[in-house]
Amino acid sequence: MKFRFWTLMVLLLVFTLLFAACSGDEETDATGESEGDSGDSTEADSGSDGEDVLVFARGGDSESLDPGSTTDGESSRVTKQVLESLLDFDKESFDIVPGLAHDWEVSDDGLNYTFYLEEGVTFHDGTDFNAEAVKTNFERWADPDHEYAFEEEGYVYSMYGTMFGGYQGDEGHVIDEINVVNDHEIEFVLKQPLGYFLQNMAMTYFPITSPAALEEYGPEINENPVGTGPFKFESWSKDDSIVLSKFEDYRIEDQPKVDEVVFEVIPDNAARLIALQSGEIDIMDGLNPDDAATVEAEQGLDLYTRAENNVGYVGMNTQKEPLDQVEVRQAINHAIDRDAIAEAMYAGYANPAKNLLPPSYMGYNDDVEPYEYDPERAQELLAEAGYEDGMEIELWTMPVARPYMPDPETVAEIVQNNLAEVGINVSIVREEWAPYLEKTLEGEQELFMLGWSGTNGDPDYFLSSLLHGDNVGSSNRTFYENEDVDELLNNAKRSIDQDERAAFYQEAQALIHEEAPMVNLVHSTPVMATASYVNNYVPHPSTSESLAEVELEN
Repeated sequence: MKFRFWTLMVLLLVFTLLFAACSGDEETDATGESEGDSGDSTEADSGSDGEDVLVFARGGDSESLDPGSTTDGESSRVTKQVLESLLDFDKESFDIVPGLAHDWEVSDDGLNYTFYLEEGVTFHDGTDFNAEAVKTNFERWADPDHEYAFEEEGYVYSMYGTMFGGYQGDEGHVIDEINVVNDHEIEFVLKQPLGYFLQNMAMTYFPITSPAALEEYGPEINENPVGTGPFKFESWSKDDSIVLSKFEDYRIEDQPKVDEVVFEVIPDNAARLIALQSGEIDIMDGLNPDDAATVEAEQGLDLYTRAENNVGYVGMNTQKEPLDQVEVRQAINHAIDRDAIAEAMYAGYANPAKNLLPPSYMGYNDDVEPYEYDPERAQELLAEAGYEDGMEIELWTMPVARPYMPDPETVAEIVQNNLAEVGINVSIVREEWAPYLEKTLEGEQELFMLGWSGTNGDPDYFLSSLLHGDNVGSSNRTFYENEDVDELLNNAKRSIDQDERAAFYQEAQALIHEEAPMVNLVHSTPVMATASYVNNYVPHPSTSESLAEVELEN
């Protein structure tokens, strides 16, 4: 059911109840259709103006709609519809397919990449997409002094630095030159090979924004995205909804299928499911795993899963006492019962994690021995660190459900109880989502709960993003630094031999496991649900999928 339709229905129901109350008709029963059971629950209704409106409900709002300036998955979910990258991923995997570039060539030494761009493509503001626009975007991410970098306003393109070895002028920055050959051909020249360069070009962090829009909006581009995607940005009501409309001149014929997309914020998972059951929304992410069986059994609803491509973890600020001691970090690892969390909270849709990297990834180290749940060993390690009488510590917990952690509040309470058993008294700290991300970035936290979902299918995205020393204060919120780990990760980046890369990552995981900068809790298989009249919806492992082909059955 569409958002506008149900708003009108609610108003009509209220009017009916008021009329009945005024008439004194005590036999009137207005509960028969209060759950949206009007006999047509398997079909979509058009909005009040006859348009097809797709309502996608999620647990939290976006942080920024300038995708290079955030690592937030809720932001990428929206910008995926508005902006496009040079390359794209297959609908159900991380296999590379064309995007704004219809073809590409790579030199044998892995140092030259030439992209052939689609012709006749326009941005939503009517300006032309071309090679100069591509160059402008990459240069603004790379150069803090670029006129569109907006550094004075606090912009940090952290994922660019992570994925391309730093910024312009940095020793590790891999892009040496960007050459515009002509309007529809562009060449990237690298200083050294980068084993996942093509995967980067398909990521949601590096889509192409209209240069004219960068000029017009300046730093406010983070609230006014202008791309070439199937939907145009219309409005953003913070912590409520983001509205997108169909781009009539989209480059792919007969797409998008719906006229409008509304990303609606409903923080509570159970409330989101009720909204789906009542027809107020069409798609919901963040379904409680315990509710998956209900969705499967309910007529008019369909259950979906995403591939296991994430990790939920308890991070430790390794530069704050007492978490700067490895014995304390190992003790916390032994004190938390991962198996119990997976069993109690995920209804069979998660596996306990021993590594940061999901098991399906190249270079996963299966020889690592997991930290067994062992409270006695935890107490021994605490005593070795000088905390035989216990300690006080804060645990920051996420305020929104995420694919890797659908019920963070309950998980935080389990962790709190586990740690209390070994003498660690935990105070739970709660923040709104945007301040939570900002403050953990700045290192205010001690223990904290977060997770990571893969967005390019490469192990470096997990390991370097979260634990490389160069990313301390950006995506590395544990503030973990180890020169040996950094060297292994750097070697893996520079190699184009995938077997060699896998060996480097395996060795790095062994060192990381010993130093225990985080408690890897679970790798989950996220569950979500749609109304049955939603057709052609394909959840992507990255959690950000195009909605261009989604149709609503009328």
